[in-house]
Order: sequence, then structure tokens, then C-alpha cells
Amino acid sequence: MKKLIMAGACLAVIPALLLAGCSQEATLQNQEPKSNEKSEMSSDEKQDSVEKVPYQAIKPSEAAEPLESHYTETQLAEMPITEAHGDDTKRSVPLGQTLEKGTEDQTEGPLQKNRIVSYYGHPDSTSMGILGEYSPEELMEKLKEQTKAYSELDPERPAIPAIELIASVAQRTPGDEGHYVHPTSAEDIEKYAKLAEENDALLILDVQLGQDSIMNEVKSLEKYLKMPNVHLAIDTEFHVKEGQIPGEDLGHVDGEKVQEAIDYVSNLASENGLPDKVVIVHQFADIIISNKEAIQPTENVEVVLNNDGHGIAALKRSGYHQLVHNQPIQYGGFKVFYQKDEPVMTPEEVLELDPAPAFVNYQ
Repeated sequence: MKKLIMAGACLAVIPALLLAGCSQEATLQNQEPKSNEKSEMSSDEKQDSVEKVPYQAIKPSEAAEPLESHYTETQLAEMPITEAHGDDTKRSVPLGQTLEKGTEDQTEGPLQKNRIVSYYGHPDSTSMGILGEYSPEELMEKLKEQTKAYSELDPERPAIPAIELIASVAQRTPGDEGHYVHPTSAEDIEKYAKLAEENDALLILDVQLGQDSIMNEVKSLEKYLKMPNVHLAIDTEFHVKEGQIPGEDLGHVDGEKVQEAIDYVSNLASENGLPDKVVIVHQFADIIISNKEAIQPTENVEVVLNNDGHGIAALKRSGYHQLVHNQPIQYGGFKVFYQKDEPVMTPEEVLELDPAPAFVNYQ
């Protein structure tokens, strides 16, 4: 039987006005180690694999109207004043555009024509996100309902449902490897990979790093990243140095280390004939990621900078403006907390952001 040890990850070192990323941490005991494997495919096999899209967007109803029709003239005129807070209040891209100003997408990935809406968490914890609050069947029902809300608002960019499963969990004790991180069981990963596949959804494996390196954690997931519908997320706030403890000390990563992971995933896709991948980089404070300009998309990988953090809606909008709008990489993402946001922003309010988030995750 697994033993679950919970501890809050809202970091005490963050000033009160900053929003904490606050995925809760957990330790899951007695789990199977993950294995790596490599395979080679012929050029014909690669082409066949790439042509098979392993997801299905939730179709909007016939009555769904274009995004701008959901707002009054006053609301349209005020965008994006609500997020700029004294900064440039001119919209950088047209309402609804997800690709950031000055960037391009060379892939055939899911974000080219769609938005991704995901549920985040761990199946063995109710405090780490919504994923742990429901059975797999209930989870998919609610996820599809939430995803359809975005398809209805923006029918020109229908949304794809996704499960964001924490695949390595930061903890406040060293663990067997001394890295302050514990892997989620292969059984759980495979269960949710199957659930996603059966529902034409995506599975996003999220790594919380502790004292381990990004590449060690990502390589441990190679077996799963070779699956057509599996993508990667990096929780930067939990990457701490020797002598520090995740959840007590604020983490930090160098953009070059993030890029190593992006390049690694890009090579996996290319060498194995996989559909193009998405890598999500979570961030809730500017000081967490240095050398951010080193983070770049590739021909096989779309990159999302996801603005994390819970709290007051105005501060969340401002954080998105500072971390995403002002520091464009490719696509923006935005996290919504059902239990901790004040108030919980509606899909209409999320889509007002500049640029419109291509990835929206709920915790």
C-alpha cells in the first residue's frame, strides 16, 4: 500500500504580494522504477506515425460564435488595460491570437490550430490539484465540460483536453536517491496514459525537480515521451540547490538547462517519427528562471511559458503580462486554481489576456 506524505509548497520565502505556484508536494512510497528504451523507425513508418494525430479537439456547437462577439464594445476597448497595470496598454496581437508577437511556429503541433485545456495534479492527493479529487471517469467528464467551454468561446481554435500528471513529486525529505523527489509509479502513469488515449486526449507529464537535474528527470520519462500523445511540463519552482529544501526554499533554473530538455524531446520526436510535441515551462515569479532568452521552440517542439500562481485575479493578470507578454518565447499559458483564486477567472476573462493563452491548466 502506498504511503502519502503531504506538505504545503506555498513558499514562505516569497513576499506576500507575489503569487505562490503552490502545487502541493507529496512522497509516494514503494513504487516501480521507470525504464528507458530506444527504437528506430524507417522513414515510411515515421511518416505514417506523424500523420496519425493522437488527439481530438472538443467540437463547438453549431451556435458557437467568434470570440469577439462575446464581449461588449466597452470590454473590447479596455483590453488589455486590465492586465497592463500602467505598462503598455495596447494589445500586442489581435484578440484571440495565441502566438506571441515576433514569434513563429514551425511545427505541426497541437497549438497551431488548437488550444489545450488541462487538469493538473496527482491521483493520490486531493491537495495537489483536481486530478486527485475524482475518479478517472469523473475527471474526464468534468475535463471535457471545461474544455468545451473554451471551444464554445473560440470556435476557430477548438480546445483539446489534457491530463497533466505530476510524474516526479518534490518532497521535503531526501528520499532513496537523496534528490528530494520521488517518482510517480509506472502503474499510475500508464493508467492515465491509457485514459487519455481512450478519450482522444493528451497526457502531460510534469516534473518537479528537487535537487535532481532537469535532464535526469526528463530522461527517466523517455519510455512515455515516445508515446504519440504524451508531452512534457517542467515545474521550475521546485528545483533547489544542495542544502536547500523544495517547498521551503524558492527554486531556480537556468534557461539553458530548460533548452537541453526541449532539444532532447525534439530529437525524440524526430528520431522516432512522433507527432510534434509540446513542452510547458511553469513559472510564477521572474527570479525563478534566469537566461530565459535561451529557451526557444524547435521544428518539432512547441514551447509554452505557463504563468502559475494563485490569488487575486488582478495580480494574476499582471503576472501574465510581466512573464509572458513582456518576455515572449512562443506561446503563453495560464493556470487557474478552483479553490484558491479570488475570484476564479472565467474562460471569457482568461481569453481576454494578451496574447490569448494557448494552454490553460486547472488545479
